[in-house]
Amino acid sequence: MCGSIGTRIRKYLDERRNHRTRLVTKDGRCNIEYGNVKYSKHFAFLADFWTTLVEARWRFVFFNFTATHTLTWFIFGLLWYWIVRNNGDLTWQNPSPDHTPCVWGVAGLTTAYLYSLETQTTIGYGVRALTPHCPGAVALVTIQSVLGAIINCFMCGLIMAKISLPKKRAKTISFSPMAVISPRNDYLCLSIRVANLRKSLMIGSQIYGKLLRTTTTQDGETIIMDQVNIDFMVDAGKDNLFFICPLTLHHIIDKSSPFFEVAVDTLHNQDFELVVFLDGTAESTSASCQVRTSYIPREIMWGYSFLPIISRSRDNKYRVDFSNFSKVVPVATAHCAYCFHNIKGHHHHSREGQDNPGFEVIEITESQDATKM
Repeated sequence: MCGSIGTRIRKYLDERRNHRTRLVTKDGRCNIEYGNVKYSKHFAFLADFWTTLVEARWRFVFFNFTATHTLTWFIFGLLWYWIVRNNGDLTWQNPSPDHTPCVWGVAGLTTAYLYSLETQTTIGYGVRALTPHCPGAVALVTIQSVLGAIINCFMCGLIMAKISLPKKRAKTISFSPMAVISPRNDYLCLSIRVANLRKSLMIGSQIYGKLLRTTTTQDGETIIMDQVNIDFMVDAGKDNLFFICPLTLHHIIDKSSPFFEVAVDTLHNQDFELVVFLDGTAESTSASCQVRTSYIPREIMWGYSFLPIISRSRDNKYRVDFSNFSKVVPVATAHCAYCFHNIKGHHHHSREGQDNPGFEVIEITESQDATKM
């Protein structure tokens, strides 16, 4: 029991450490914060207030929605109270029986607030009504009606903009939780899988990657976030993907690849983060969006390949089996990229476990059971 608790604690600490060191989380959020920003720079957010409001959290949007309407109702309520007071319509002013009020039914501050609310929201209960005998009251009801319409349009546009944010479309784009390294078409490839969960296409989809690592230059300068381009491709190329079904994307590990010096026994000791981006335009909304995810060394499996997930049904339709989306099977793979490209006849270990000098012999069973990541 104590052992299981200790294992859970170590696993939790490992997950926390991995979460802190990630620049991009698995769901695409950037793990970065800005410090020592000059206070004067905060006014730039007010100048670009529309973007600031759209990017604000929903609770702040609802607070601003409620506060804006309530404040305008109260301010115009004070103005209506001032108008009826100047006209002598209030109860405590004891108007004469033949007195003509500016607004029927407004006899105090509370009723003035209620009349302001009814005017701006166009409720009109019929208890309080404007008379044509006060030009100032006619001008005020016109101003409040126009301003109320502007506020309603702005708030409705803000809520619609937040609902239709392109990053919401990105929620239906899914990456495989693990990446794999295995041979493919006489190349050693790092592969990931991506799926579009909607039937509507992503037009002009392009995928690319960035390898983030800490490097030291020849001058002794340490670069904390050195970025190296990682090219991905499918069998048909790397540009303008036909993203109608799940795709398996491949990065060829050759001499120009930053993964060329990585081996099976040193992969998990590396310190890097592979960030993968997918850019495209939603067919239904014509909105551009970007989907992001990342892989750390512990999330890359050497010597595995993805299971096929596309088949053809009896009624001659193509069928996608998402139960195999993240499942892999072991395949014979060289211990390192150098072995794959330079050692003739020893590009792969056999199923019987052929000796390879300089590496530990690993027994590989005959089982072909799929492994779910």
